[in-house]
Amino acid sequence: MKSSFYGLIIVFGAFACISLASPVPAVVQGPDQWTLNATFTHPQPIELRQDSDHKTVRFWYMIITLTNNTGRDVDFFPKCDLVTDTFQITPAGKGVGSIVFDRIKERHKSKYPFLEYLGKTDNKILQGEDNAKDIAVIWQDFDHEAKKVSIFITGLSNETIEVEYPTKDSEDTQEEPNKVYLRKTLEIKYDIKGNPASSSGAVLEYISKTWVMR
Repeated sequence: MKSSFYGLIIVFGAFACISLASPVPAVVQGPDQWTLNATFTHPQPIELRQDSDHKTVRFWYMIITLTNNTGRDVDFFPKCDLVTDTFQITPAGKGVGSIVFDRIKERHKSKYPFLEYLGKTDNKILQGEDNAKDIAVIWQDFDHEAKKVSIFITGLSNETIEVEYPTKDSEDTQEEPNKVYLRKTLEIKYDIKGNPASSSGAVLEYISKTWVMR
């Protein structure tokens, strides 16, 4: 039991070190690396009344416009997490029915007539402005105790980095450390204003965006 406890301490300590000394994306990408151009709307809520119990359920969404100016067609396998300062991680699309996207598409049909849903978009982004994609990213409502949220969007670049971290076993036996592969990820930070639990809900106030390895 004691050895398991110390093993957990080493693992969590290693991840803490990785977080404190996080690698950053390359200033100049290599010849085989690419990054898509991405613009986005800030997250906003949408509420739907459930037929089963007539309760109102709130979701959050943003619309990302992706343009491929890399000089090649690229594979697109996105992962979008909403992370609160209370350590709640909500993956995009989890618990989101198709009706939510339908309502969002109807709301924005004049500006984004070809809006796609993240979970059903094509896994290939073709070159050029004419092939730009408008994609809706949708999350369930977040923790009402949170004061800040960060949105992490992975899949916009093929840049990766390998990070080693020791485990108790590797220290005792001098085995090779475990390896973690981090991907270039767009992080967008927001403050939460208002009361998320109230009928008027919360407003996300933009702080910053940056590229990180995650």
